Amino acid sequence: MRLSSSATILLLAVTMIFPGQNLLAHDAKGTLGKIKSSGEFLIGYHTDASPLSYENADGEPSGYSVDLCRRIAAGVKAHLGKEDMQTRFIPVPSEERISAVVSGKVHILCGSTTITLSRLEQVDFTVPVFVTGGSVLSLAESGIEGLSDLSGKTVGVVKGTTTVEQLKGHLEQDLIDAQVVIVSDREKGMDLLNRGEIDAYASDQIVLIGQVIESGSPKRYALADETFSYEPYGLVLTRNDADFRLVANKAISQIYRSGQYVQIFNKWIGRIGIQPPPVLVAMYQLNTLPE
Repeated sequence: MRLSSSATILLLAVTMIFPGQNLLAHDAKGTLGKIKSSGEFLIGYHTDASPLSYENADGEPSGYSVDLCRRIAAGVKAHLGKEDMQTRFIPVPSEERISAVVSGKVHILCGSTTITLSRLEQVDFTVPVFVTGGSVLSLAESGIEGLSDLSGKTVGVVKGTTTVEQLKGHLEQDLIDAQVVIVSDREKGMDLLNRGEIDAYASDQIVLIGQVIESGSPKRYALADETFSYEPYGLVLTRNDADFRLVANKAISQIYRSGQYVQIFNKWIGRIGIQPPPVLVAMYQLNTLPE
């Protein structure tokens, strides 16, 4: 390609402003191309977000979202026609859920990540895979039955989650005088609750259910029925990679169309007697996209 003199001058000027950038070079290899070249599909997952994404007793990635990602891996392999493709799971801390995808550390993140407009400035998401809402967990002996009982209490919430601002906004709106305590992770939040150093622990309701399941002592806790936010979950993808997003969404929609989502839900969540709420059933139906 031959540039005109004016175009050359403009290119030189921009290069001086952004040194080290080759503006004529363009990395057209998207996620699918990278997977094909390396032979590896890198799936990030949370280790502490049961029942959606966690490590089981054998240290293996497990959960509802992880199962969906395994199905997507099968879809990627079929799309690429690469039978020798390897799937590698990489643990990703909650605070790195976005940066791990942006940096290319993982190709997709399977966990409990809410689709938000601010996050869409950095990454993309699949169609929704779960819907929940923020709630609070307390010790049964505390007498906390709902959010209105939090007045004068301390409530723990994990830093960097959408729950932080949602909780603060709800408390302010309903004039509930509770102290919000920021904690580093879910394990720390549950530890403080169990030791009585906070009165309640706030998170997405499905995550709190997972914490109760893992505790082995469900009768020790009380989970508020009401929620204070709307949290649609999606699997995190690289931004502006339409080809890979389409392959992932095809796999998810196939799961919804075939009814396999019932099996996956019951395997990880329904096994303790929880039925899918109407909003989740509606999500499955609305995202059952035709080919």
